[in-house]
Amino acid sequence: MEQSTLIRRGIGLRGVDPYNVSLGYTLFAHLTSPGIVKLIDNYGEEVHRWVLPYRPGRHAQLLKNGNLAYNGVHPDAPRLFPLWQKYRGGVMMEVDPAGNVVSEHCDPLAHHDQHHLDNGELLYTTVEGVEFEKAKSVLGGIPNSEAPDNKVYADCIKHVSPSGELLWSWKAIDHLDPKKFVLQPHYPREHWPLINSIYPLQDGNILASLRSVSAVIIISRETGEVIWHLDSTIVAQQHCASELSNGDILIFDNGTFRHHESATYSRVIQVKREDKSIVWEYRDPHPMTFFTPFMGGAQRLKNENTLITEAAFGRIFEVTKKGELVWEYINPDFADYKGLDAKEIEKYFDYPANALFRAYKYAPHEIPWLHPN
Repeated sequence: MEQSTLIRRGIGLRGVDPYNVSLGYTLFAHLTSPGIVKLIDNYGEEVHRWVLPYRPGRHAQLLKNGNLAYNGVHPDAPRLFPLWQKYRGGVMMEVDPAGNVVSEHCDPLAHHDQHHLDNGELLYTTVEGVEFEKAKSVLGGIPNSEAPDNKVYADCIKHVSPSGELLWSWKAIDHLDPKKFVLQPHYPREHWPLINSIYPLQDGNILASLRSVSAVIIISRETGEVIWHLDSTIVAQQHCASELSNGDILIFDNGTFRHHESATYSRVIQVKREDKSIVWEYRDPHPMTFFTPFMGGAQRLKNENTLITEAAFGRIFEVTKKGELVWEYINPDFADYKGLDAKEIEKYFDYPANALFRAYKYAPHEIPWLHPN
């Protein structure tokens, strides 16, 4: 009998409503693959793949020019602490449909998120070591759980030119109030506040998701100060905060240690910036059956459907504005971390997994090279 619960329950395409699903193709990178990115159609058929020289450093996206933006794991990055091996990146590539590298920017301390801007510039997350005396200002977390060199690694955001010149930067240690952004008690003190997504807003400011303090913030591009703060009374270890066309914020809210609730479930919420009210929410009709303790993604599509990534279980699905499921796909590929130069986490994740960080969907006209005629 099949021993993997995920495989036993069914993999690949699980269902499609051809009348209400959005037209298009879904892109994803299997995290424990050696560097494979797939593009599939609404019937679960693979229509294109890239085979890249680095394992995924989280996710991939398509750019407006049709090329692939890929965040790969830097082969020579320092080994800061064990879980760094899970979510680090460092090689930010633009690759054409044939797999040719158009450009590449390397930063061995980069992690989680990157944005290839339309002008060739990059906005991405990285870390810096904070010496022990200064790190004492960081509050919370598991006592005496700093990184092996007795440091706390604090997040930074960098904006660089196509040639790699630093245009703008921001440091959490300089701009976050440690009393407002306290590490939750079950988190190691090795990394604060663990930025897992950044997003350039229409007004020029920066939206960021801070996982280990359960916060979504807006950073003033001009001053570096926090000018908007959604705290742990609303979100719980959330991911993938993005801005919608009307200025609202879409968030994948993981739900681990959510306030005042003992039953754990994930949800996707749309938050109005003006008063922080939730104006749209998706949760499963049986809430506890939709949950990922880490990672996760949400993308609002042109027809108002939402593509959701239940990341730890390799599940991608699409729902309508009314919350009706119209498409579901389970990544059929499973592998562990052996052979991927990540020995530090082989014991943490010693099982074949089909996990994804995020998936994205694109309309046919956004991929002209796929059907040139």
